[in-house]
Formats: sequence, C-alpha cells, structure tokens
Amino acid sequence: MEELILILEDFYASACKDMIEAQLKPRGIKDVRVLEAILGVPRHLFVSKDNLARAYSDMALDIGMGQTISQPYMVAVMTELLEIGETSRVLEIGTGSGYQTAILAELAMEVYSIERIDYHSETAAKRLKELGYENVSIKTGDGTLGWPEKAPFDRILITAAAPDVPVPLMEQLADDGILVSPVGERHTQQLWKVVKSGGKVLKEFLFPCVFVPLIGQHGWAR
Repeated sequence: MEELILILEDFYASACKDMIEAQLKPRGIKDVRVLEAILGVPRHLFVSKDNLARAYSDMALDIGMGQTISQPYMVAVMTELLEIGETSRVLEIGTGSGYQTAILAELAMEVYSIERIDYHSETAAKRLKELGYENVSIKTGDGTLGWPEKAPFDRILITAAAPDVPVPLMEQLADDGILVSPVGERHTQQLWKVVKSGGKVLKEFLFPCVFVPLIGQHGWAR
C-alpha cells in the first residue's frame, strides 16, 4: 500500500511539472515564486475523484453546486497579476475547493477567503488545515461585502464575475493595493487589474474570460 501511495505521489508530481512546462511557461507565466507555489500545491487533492485524471489538464473542472476550480493557466495568470509579497495580506472572494487559496497562502503572509456556499467553505477549510496551511482564515458569507473587520487588504482576488467591481471591496483595498477580477456580462467577461494609488484608481483591461457569476448584494442576484 505504501509503495502504491509513493507511486501515485510521483505520478502526480510529474503531472504537475509537466503542466507547468507545457501549459504555463509557454503562455507567459514567468514569476518564479508563482511557479514554485503551483508546484508546491497538489491540485489533485482539490478535485473530485471523477476528475482525478484531468486534475493537471488545462481546463476548469466542476466541483459541484454550480462552482468550478479554475483552469491552471487562469489561476497562474491571476496570481501573477496580484504581485503578492511575503508580507501581503490577501482577500479572496470565492474559496471554492480551496486550490487558489492554497496558492495564495504559499505566497502571502495572511489570506482571508470568503465563500458563499457552506459546503465548499467547510470542505476547503478542512482540506487546507490538513495540508498544514496556518495563515488562512475562511468564512461563509456574501463575498461582495468583503471582510471589513480585517481590512485593509494589500491584494484582493475575485474568482467569480460581477457586472462591476463591488464598491465595498474597492473601499477595503489598501492604498498601493492591487485587485484582480473578471468583470462583465453574465456569460462573458474581461479580466481586470485594478491598482489603487494616492486616492486614484487605474483599471487595466486584459483579456476575455468566462467565470461563474458572483452572487451577492453587489454582484448578481442569482
């Protein structure tokens, strides 16, 4: 049994390295810290048994209840855009399976993550604890309202799409902070990088993308 476990661990470790070399680096992911974080997080532990064979494929995967785990490239590019430092305090909106949360935890000092669905927040919290992440706090709630008692945040990542960046999240973004989010219509969006500096907000529109809707007071009703 132990030998089988070691074989599987080697298999998945190799699959992760192949994913980085074949999917991420050729598409422009260069940040060494981001690549090392992705290499250090076992993506196959964050997908269902039905999707184990596709855990390291370049695709989003269903995690139940209308939610997905984003494709590896999208996780990598959004993480790279955040420019996370070792002392950064990060707010994530949409915990999902906890995979992106783990990537953020590898890079940041503190990660706060909000998930709308009880099952996902509880499952992700348990999984991350089992993997030894002690710098992560997760709660169930309306992510569009943010986490005001823990604000301000140096970085904010929104992993679901809203018609616009929720006002409470912009208010909770620290000066010189960066926010990354898909923004647009229900079924097609643009990825935005928003930088807040000296009271001014600079928005950079990057490329088209498709994410599940951000449900909440400052997002979609349903």
